[in-house]
Amino acid sequence: MKKRSVIALSSVLMASLLVAACSNTDTNSATTKPTSETASPGAAQSGKPVQISVFAQQDNTIDLNTNLFTKHLQDKFNAKFKFDVIPYDGAKEKRQISLASGDYPDSYILTSYIDQFSQADLLKFGKQGVILPLNDLIDQYAPNIKAAMAKEPTLKSFITAPDGKIYGLGSYTECFHCSYPNKMWINTSWLKKLNLEMPKTTEDFKKVLQAFKKNDPNGNGKADEVPLSGSIEDFGVRVIPFLMNGFIYNDDRNYLNLKNGKVDTAANKPEWKEGLTYIKSLYEEGLIDPGAFTQNAEAYKKIGENASGQILGAGAGMHPAIFVNIDKGNKNSADYNAVPPLTGPHGSFATHDGGGLTPGAKFVITNKASKEAQITLIKMVDYMFTMEGQTNAASGMEGIDWRKPKEGEVALGKGVTPQIATIPAVDGQPPHNAGWSGMGHFYQPAAYRDSFVQGTDIYDSANYERRLYDATLLYQGHEPKELFPLWAVWIDPALTDEATILQTNIKNYIEQSALQFITGNKDLTKDWDAYVKGLDNLKIGRYLEILQKAYDAAAIKK
Repeated sequence: MKKRSVIALSSVLMASLLVAACSNTDTNSATTKPTSETASPGAAQSGKPVQISVFAQQDNTIDLNTNLFTKHLQDKFNAKFKFDVIPYDGAKEKRQISLASGDYPDSYILTSYIDQFSQADLLKFGKQGVILPLNDLIDQYAPNIKAAMAKEPTLKSFITAPDGKIYGLGSYTECFHCSYPNKMWINTSWLKKLNLEMPKTTEDFKKVLQAFKKNDPNGNGKADEVPLSGSIEDFGVRVIPFLMNGFIYNDDRNYLNLKNGKVDTAANKPEWKEGLTYIKSLYEEGLIDPGAFTQNAEAYKKIGENASGQILGAGAGMHPAIFVNIDKGNKNSADYNAVPPLTGPHGSFATHDGGGLTPGAKFVITNKASKEAQITLIKMVDYMFTMEGQTNAASGMEGIDWRKPKEGEVALGKGVTPQIATIPAVDGQPPHNAGWSGMGHFYQPAAYRDSFVQGTDIYDSANYERRLYDATLLYQGHEPKELFPLWAVWIDPALTDEATILQTNIKNYIEQSALQFITGNKDLTKDWDAYVKGLDNLKIGRYLEILQKAYDAAAIKK
């Protein structure tokens, strides 16, 4: 379900920026000109184009065969692509079938978020020799990738397997607002109408929800207000994490905490029980929409965009476009503003995922590629590690989808010199088919993303990224000092299947039990000890042992 919301968000933000932001005033290799070494050997001579076959997942607004960035790469590197193009649905299955049958192409280039190679895939196919290590190719032919790894230690950790080999490249995209996914957005027009302040504590928040429920803030004389809602379709839209973070740090991907280098779970601690008790109290008073624990994204948005008038008081979400339209002129959009992390009995945390990096790789080269194709492919990706190459790839070609900034325009990042301005699409005109969109996301560090031009009116949909950036600043720094670096931890291949089964069973048990405790199907007094024992029976100790071993061996620590 993560696919749907990320694709939708990407579509919204591509019109104004790319997808996200982060804070950094330095420049880096993504903001430098391509080096002379970037060009392929064939580009400097009039020889026969290098033939390259590529398995690719294509956005439905893009035709890779006629795409302008495709043509740009072919001309620049004297190459000719043969695409095996498939839509998102079923892509993973088709990829696995092609690899198992031996009928696979020179390379795979997938979208940055969808069905990429997992770390286990990379290790498996790498050791089989199906996927080629990229270390030597990068060392010899990719100066921009080398410079990026030297500048960004997290990048090197992100792509380097425990054996020291780089089997593929992922989307190194430091998405600032994505990195704090579990936000809460509150109807500030209702706060003003009821003479309420922005809640600061968990108890403040409860009182605000009570006021929303009882005091008819939409003024229609009906008790139709929904004080708080969310969805189950994605990380960031669930109501529990934001509320739980006032009691114990809640990473709702795996419910892992890290303290003094030791991996542990939050879900069997007394503070977790306290958090569930608080959330249960909200539920019992009718302050949480029961649908928040069952509904999909479409149903959630129907609450935010209720046809007969505004009824939503607060909504969980990485960004408000999940539950309310942000199109220019939408009167509901500006009413929802971010609630800072609530202070509870045991702290004021914000879930942080380390920058939005997804473990694995979207680009690999297979053993079917000729040496010339290998060199050309790595140089193409190296080009996308420059500002020009990355922007042409992800946003579209210069002069069509982006331009150089004009005098007086300001960058998203504070104190950052603007480098790139997007050219808004014209209503009614078809997409330009000038870039690769998510398939072209390779190197977007904070400094790169911060260099995009953004206006200062945060409620103008064209400046949506600044709205998210400013909101995320409220959450920055509320994460624990130690975070489990999921994106940089490679589990021993011999333990991957065991860890996957344990992870699935434990995560499902934690989430199902939390819902049962909140809704009253389980009693927090009578059934808590049995719940903790159930975690033990699911071998949570063994799961943590496997993760501890992987964390101790992680490249980020070396």
